[in-house]
Amino acid sequence: MAIKDITLGQYYPAESPLHSLDPRTKILGTLVFMVSIFLVNSFCGFAFAALCLLILVRVSRIPLKFIVKGLKPILFVILFTLVMNLFMTPGETWLKLGFLVITKEGVYRAFFMAIRLILLISCSSLLTLTTKPVTLTDGLDSLLNPLKRFGFPSHEITMMLTIAIRFIPTLMDETDKIMKAQTARGADFESGGLKDKAKSLIPLLVPLFVSAFRIAADLAMAMEARCYRGGEGRSRMNPMRYRSADLAAFLLMAVYTGLIIRSRSLGLF
Repeated sequence: MAIKDITLGQYYPAESPLHSLDPRTKILGTLVFMVSIFLVNSFCGFAFAALCLLILVRVSRIPLKFIVKGLKPILFVILFTLVMNLFMTPGETWLKLGFLVITKEGVYRAFFMAIRLILLISCSSLLTLTTKPVTLTDGLDSLLNPLKRFGFPSHEITMMLTIAIRFIPTLMDETDKIMKAQTARGADFESGGLKDKAKSLIPLLVPLFVSAFRIAADLAMAMEARCYRGGEGRSRMNPMRYRSADLAAFLLMAVYTGLIIRSRSLGLF
């Protein structure tokens, strides 16, 4: 897996209806899609959800291969989930490999959970690819703003989350540079067993942590120099307003949710 394959946290600039939506609409739409994925109990429901997601990707004008490429970093997690469900689910024996038993229920559940995980990651990637980090911060802050009356630090939480997402590509670029520099000095990150590979990561992790702390210190200094004091009394350069496109998006969300709930009650999804 190449470092450049990590697309989570990256913004893909494009002129599309999805890019122009209010960030609050996209955040709520992502939450609706995630909840619907957990409501689905069949592969037919997953097929319907995947079709809707593909339509959104098409509307966003983001190449599908860019979304698929973003799944490579979590390929290990997907395979681990698949294997654990494959061998740990009791039921009718389908195949026996020594002391390992694969059941029919295990095969079904393994692929079921893998597809669910793929859809969840894909919709999250679509949100960050179509929304700038600063805009995402404003949207999250606005949605969590009512919780301030209960003492919830909404602005600080959203700021930390957005900074974390924003600096994923930066840290990945830094990791790539360090790997190339260490490789030029004779470091080997590929050959050897698991123990040797773990040891070879030490020359990579130490400078990466130093670089991460340096970036954090520079960011803190820049925020202090600009008199940043949290979200109290702050205004936005571009105020957020719902438009007709957002109302249409909310209507589509309602229709989608209704179809999922109705199909689940009928036993289709």
